Amino acid sequence: MKYLSEWLMSFGSFRIRLLAWYFLLAVSTTGIAVWVTRQIYCDRLFEQADAALAEEVQRFQQTAEPLTTQQPTQQDVAALFDQIVDNHIPAEDESVLTFIDGQFYRASESLPDWLAQEPTLKATWASLAAPQQERLQGEHRNIAYAAEPLVIDHEVRGVFVAIEDQTIAYQSGTGAIGLVLKVSTAVLGVFFLIAWVTAGRLLRPLRLMNQTARQITEFDMTQRIPIQGSDEITAVTATFNDMLDRLQNAFDEQQEFLKDVSHELRTPITVIQGQLEILAYRPEKQAETITLITYELQQMNRLVNDLLLLAKAERPDFLILQPEDLDWLTEELYLKARSLNPDRDWRLEAKGLYPVTIDRQRFSQAVMNLLQNAVRHTRSGDVIALGSAVVGDEFRVWVRDAGEGIAPEDQTRIFERFTRATDNNRQFEGVGLGLSIVTAIVAAHGGRVELSSTLGKGSTFTLILPLEPPVLPFESLTHESHSYRGRQSAYR
Repeated sequence: MKYLSEWLMSFGSFRIRLLAWYFLLAVSTTGIAVWVTRQIYCDRLFEQADAALAEEVQRFQQTAEPLTTQQPTQQDVAALFDQIVDNHIPAEDESVLTFIDGQFYRASESLPDWLAQEPTLKATWASLAAPQQERLQGEHRNIAYAAEPLVIDHEVRGVFVAIEDQTIAYQSGTGAIGLVLKVSTAVLGVFFLIAWVTAGRLLRPLRLMNQTARQITEFDMTQRIPIQGSDEITAVTATFNDMLDRLQNAFDEQQEFLKDVSHELRTPITVIQGQLEILAYRPEKQAETITLITYELQQMNRLVNDLLLLAKAERPDFLILQPEDLDWLTEELYLKARSLNPDRDWRLEAKGLYPVTIDRQRFSQAVMNLLQNAVRHTRSGDVIALGSAVVGDEFRVWVRDAGEGIAPEDQTRIFERFTRATDNNRQFEGVGLGLSIVTAIVAAHGGRVELSSTLGKGSTFTLILPLEPPVLPFESLTHESHSYRGRQSAYR
């Protein structure tokens, strides 16, 4: 019972259903073609028989026409039939019979065997008073005949019968068609086996896809389907593998993100918890403890807000694009920058004179993050320069500082989340999300970030954006925000 159930359930497989429909269509087409061919063959066979019978009857009528204008005797009628029988040139499977006064008279050849099995047929012909043309079909015979009575002065004096025996031709033709049907059935069987094997090979990537999908877990996402060939299923396989790559990358990034977040939050939570625990034993330090706790909470609040911003960068409504004047925007950013730290040597190097389409708030946030980084990595009196320019169909905004610079080994990773550059074994302050926010905002605009830095001489961050940012679909925007590092070829 178990095997019967499995056998019945196998018909739900796509391979079985596909081949079943294919086999049904092939068998139906072959069967209809053979049946139509047989019908056409039989029709043509009987058409030829009818034409031959009509010719024999016409020849009889032409020969008997002079006799119908006289008063012939029985000898005259017999002489007429003798002339017809003697002049008949027998063809294969053709014969003529004659009857006089209700009795059989002569035949062009010996009576066929099948006529002995039809005793009433001779009597019907002998007493026939009107022309008759019929077909006799059976298991072992296929005969057409035409009977023409000889009528003189409204009296039947004799009957002429022409017979076309198509039995052999019919049996040969239908036998050949039957043989074709058997051969076609055998060929269809062979083709079905070939189609079964071929379908199995073609559908193998789909089975592998199903097996791979079942084997993928949160602990193992390395399974991939081997790619062979260049057909449509291979393209689906390649797309499926690409999807798995993206899912694995997203999952790995998510896991790394969760680890980084838990690590970043663990420190302020531990500090707050420790301060609250000792507060009962050191009440005189209450004001100092509250200040410290407030600072840690502010840091946590800033971290959460930055994370929310990065999460929103994956949404299609992250940007509100509007036309802006680049020169006025650059000057406004420069004025804001000067208020960050007055003891820096602030300079406005250039202003691009061209309208641009951007999200003013988001773009300003990205530039201000770069300016704050520049303040953090410079000393009193160091130069921090801001500028903008239009180059072709892109515009550039740069922040240049004459600070400590960034070590080459750090330039490859500072744009990652929760990553801080180091210098002389000292980590710069912050949670390491500022440059991630910059790249996310720029990527949402369809742009990129370039970095040029020399350790001890300063750094230059350049934001390069299109004058008219493309309208990105949600999938493209999501992928862009997760893969911004691949776009920053200048700093890798």
